[in-house]
Amino acid sequence: MVIWASHFNIILMKIIKLLLLAATVLITGACSRTAKKDTRALNTDRIVCVSKQLNEMIFAIGAGSHVVGTDLTSVYPDELKKLPKVGYHRLLNAEGIISLKPTLVIHDGNVAPAAVLTQLGKVGIPVKEFPEAKTMEETKDLIKQLGVLFHVEARADSVCQKMDNDMKRVEEKRKQYAGTVKVILVHFGQQSNQYLVVGKKSAATQMLELAGGVNAVDIEKGMGPLSAEIISKSQPDVVLATEVGYDQKGSADNFKTLAGIAMTPAGKNNKIYRIEENNIIYFGPRTGENILKIMDIIHQ
Repeated sequence: MVIWASHFNIILMKIIKLLLLAATVLITGACSRTAKKDTRALNTDRIVCVSKQLNEMIFAIGAGSHVVGTDLTSVYPDELKKLPKVGYHRLLNAEGIISLKPTLVIHDGNVAPAAVLTQLGKVGIPVKEFPEAKTMEETKDLIKQLGVLFHVEARADSVCQKMDNDMKRVEEKRKQYAGTVKVILVHFGQQSNQYLVVGKKSAATQMLELAGGVNAVDIEKGMGPLSAEIISKSQPDVVLATEVGYDQKGSADNFKTLAGIAMTPAGKNNKIYRIEENNIIYFGPRTGENILKIMDIIHQ
């Protein structure tokens, strides 16, 4: 009887595990279908999108004609420059958004002030958040979500396939380079009106590493003010400067006057290069192409 009871208990536990697994699959599937249905139900006739990452993805999947307004930092592709601007994404203008009569506002969570979103809700404008993609896999997943939203799933899949092919080219080309190059990325913060260095936990750092470089700063998250101390510690071989900050100085020689950059290996060897923000700050459909460009720059 003891042996029989033991076997019975084992069988019962297996049945319970199978039932729990089946229930989990059903619930997950139902949630996935519901999410897909909810996204498809949104009206995408007139979109205001205040995320440069999302905007590039929307245009890549062929849905750019739906966008009627953007934030100031959304400048790629060039069509975005012609659209009305509703402010910096961290300093949005509710009246500007409302005046465009959007059927939907899209953002990535990095928006302010919060009162703007509240005001949009009060006047009946739907708002949808698609969290920022911080890895290549998350990027492809986000592109596919947007494909569902705009009913262009096949186009989204095609974009993701191209991204995979581009990354294979990256892996192959990186084999040409021995060792790593110490790099710092200097970005101009338009909200704070100051030069910043990009920290290690960023899309830019991942791209640098894939290109055979290393982020030389000791800041982990986000960005920190550019300072002589940081430059002295990092001693970069190469300085990459995003376009707004670089253009304010006008040349590599003028850029070297910032925070002791002239005394670094990058400054002494004139390895200070301009790079478009949209090529390195965030992941997107062109990330593989952009990494190949970064390789060419930092390994000169």
